[in-house]
Formats: sequence, C-alpha cells, structure tokens
Amino acid sequence: MSVFMRADRFWLSIIYIVSILIIAAVAFLIFGPRPDGIGGTLDVSFLPTVNALLNGITLILLITGYVFIRQKKREKHKKIMLTAFGTSAGFLVSYVMYHWFKSGPKLYSGEFVTFYYFILITHILLAIVITPLALITLYRGWTDQKSKHRKIAKITFLVWLYVSVTGVVIYLMLY
Repeated sequence: MSVFMRADRFWLSIIYIVSILIIAAVAFLIFGPRPDGIGGTLDVSFLPTVNALLNGITLILLITGYVFIRQKKREKHKKIMLTAFGTSAGFLVSYVMYHWFKSGPKLYSGEFVTFYYFILITHILLAIVITPLALITLYRGWTDQKSKHRKIAKITFLVWLYVSVTGVVIYLMLY
C-alpha cells in the first residue's frame, strides 16, 4: 500500500470517527439528561431565527459555489465552499445551544402535519448523513483528489442543499 493510500485511509478513518462523535454529542446534548434548572437559564429565543438565517446563507453559498465551479473558478469555489462549511458549523453550535437551554422542542400546530413531519424526519436523517459527506468532500477537495471529489460532491451538494432548504422550511412552518 502506498504512502498516499495509507494517509487517505487514516484521514477517512478520522472523518468517520469525528462524524460519529459529532452526531452522538448532538444527540446526547439534545436528548440526554441535563443538569437540573438549566432550561431557561439563558435566553435563546432568538436562536431559531439565527439558525434559519444560517441555513439560508448556506443555501446561497452552496449555489454560488456550484456556479463558480461550473465557471471553472476553482479558487472562488473553494473559498465559498469553506465559508458554507463554516456557516453550517455555526448553525450546529447555535442549534445545540438552543436545545440545551430550551426545555423541549417547539411543537408544530399547523394544518399540514403529515407534510411537516415528512420534512422534519427527512431533514434530520439527511443532516446526520451530511456530516461525514461534507467532511469527506472537503477532504477530497483539499487534497486535490479531483475525480473523487467531483464524484462525492455531486451527492453532497444535493443532500446539503436539501438540508439547508428544509431547515428554512421547518423554521417558517414553526414560527
């Protein structure tokens, strides 16, 4: 096995481990036990709006990054996609803070219950999937593995787009 293949295997293993840790930590922070009295100790009522804005900004960045790569503007594409990754990471931090300090999720009370839960469930499942996908895509682009990057980026782009759009839709349906 070549040095490059060993390095690739090492970093992909790290990505999988980090993805599992992130997903497990988020699940624990949202659903796990919290110290008594922590709910409501910090006003996080503005965070759902921040989350929706971050999802909307990510959506715009993803589309802009797609346009740049179609125009063969690789450096601009790289910067925009790293920014999209940053806004998604910011969303994750904000989302966890909101759910840590808020006692329980906001319940949907509209007329489109089946549609809402379909969007919510697919959003959550694909948000879990996007964690390793985005990291692998980022890694493949960063290490200049163009054909592998291109192949996974097609999938990552669609999943990430869906998660960003549905994040905004969920916000609009709840608030």
